[in-house]
Amino acid sequence: MVKRSVSVDEVLVAIEAGRDKVMADEVKSLTKLGIPKAMAYQVIANRFHQTAANQDEAEPDFDAGPTPSWEEIG
Repeated sequence: MVKRSVSVDEVLVAIEAGRDKVMADEVKSLTKLGIPKAMAYQVIANRFHQTAANQDEAEPDFDAGPTPSWEEIG
Protein backbone atom coordinates (compact mmCIF):
# COMPACT_ATOMS: atom_id res chain seq x y z
CA MET A 1 0.00 0.00 0.00
CA VAL A 2 1.50 3.30 -1.11
CA LYS A 3 0.42 6.48 0.64
CA ARG A 4 0.05 9.47 -1.62
CA SER A 5 0.56 12.88 -0.12
CA VAL A 6 -1.87 15.56 -1.14
CA SER A 7 -1.05 19.24 -1.23
CA VAL A 8 -3.17 21.86 0.46
CA ASP A 9 -3.95 23.38 -2.94
CA GLU A 10 -5.41 20.08 -4.17
CA VAL A 11 -7.63 19.85 -1.09
CA LEU A 12 -8.83 23.43 -1.55
CA VAL A 13 -9.61 22.83 -5.22
CA ALA A 14 -11.62 19.73 -4.32
CA ILE A 15 -13.57 21.58 -1.62
CA GLU A 16 -14.33 24.52 -3.93
CA ALA A 17 -15.46 22.17 -6.70
CA GLY A 18 -17.79 20.39 -4.29
CA ARG A 19 -19.19 23.68 -3.01
CA ASP A 20 -19.76 24.93 -6.56
CA LYS A 21 -21.60 21.70 -7.46
CA VAL A 22 -23.86 21.97 -4.41
CA MET A 23 -24.57 25.65 -5.11
CA ALA A 24 -25.43 24.89 -8.77
CA ASP A 25 -27.77 22.07 -7.72
CA GLU A 26 -29.55 24.32 -5.22
CA VAL A 27 -29.96 27.13 -7.77
CA LYS A 28 -31.42 24.59 -10.20
CA SER A 29 -33.86 23.38 -7.54
CA LEU A 30 -34.97 26.90 -6.67
CA THR A 31 -35.54 27.83 -10.32
CA LYS A 32 -37.69 24.70 -10.72
CA LEU A 33 -39.84 26.10 -7.91
CA GLY A 34 -40.36 29.28 -9.92
CA ILE A 35 -37.86 31.56 -8.21
CA PRO A 36 -36.06 33.83 -10.71
CA LYS A 37 -32.49 32.74 -11.38
CA ALA A 38 -30.95 36.02 -10.17
CA MET A 39 -32.81 35.76 -6.87
CA ALA A 40 -31.85 32.09 -6.52
CA TYR A 41 -28.17 33.00 -6.97
CA GLN A 42 -28.48 35.65 -4.26
CA VAL A 43 -30.22 33.25 -1.85
CA ILE A 44 -27.59 30.57 -2.34
CA ALA A 45 -24.70 33.06 -2.24
CA ASN A 46 -26.06 34.39 1.05
CA ARG A 47 -26.26 30.89 2.47
CA PHE A 48 -22.67 30.15 1.48
CA HIS A 49 -21.48 33.67 2.45
CA GLN A 50 -20.47 34.40 -1.14
CA THR A 51 -20.98 37.48 -3.27
CA ALA A 52 -23.29 36.79 -6.22
CA ALA A 53 -21.90 37.65 -9.65
CA ASN A 54 -24.44 40.42 -10.23
CA GLN A 55 -24.30 41.76 -6.68
CA ASP A 56 -21.90 44.35 -5.30
CA GLU A 57 -20.48 44.06 -1.82
CA ALA A 58 -23.47 44.90 0.32
CA GLU A 59 -22.96 47.03 3.36
CA PRO A 60 -25.05 46.16 6.41
CA ASP A 61 -28.13 48.32 6.91
CA PHE A 62 -27.85 49.35 10.54
CA ASP A 63 -30.84 51.70 10.27
CA ALA A 64 -33.20 48.79 9.58
CA GLY A 65 -33.47 47.98 13.28
CA PRO A 66 -33.10 44.64 15.01
CA THR A 67 -33.92 41.45 13.18
CA PRO A 68 -37.38 40.15 14.20
CA SER A 69 -37.50 36.93 16.19
CA TRP A 70 -39.34 33.82 14.98
CA GLU A 71 -42.21 34.61 17.38
CA GLU A 72 -42.67 38.04 15.77
CA ILE A 73 -42.60 36.58 12.27
CA GLY A 74 -45.03 33.71 12.88
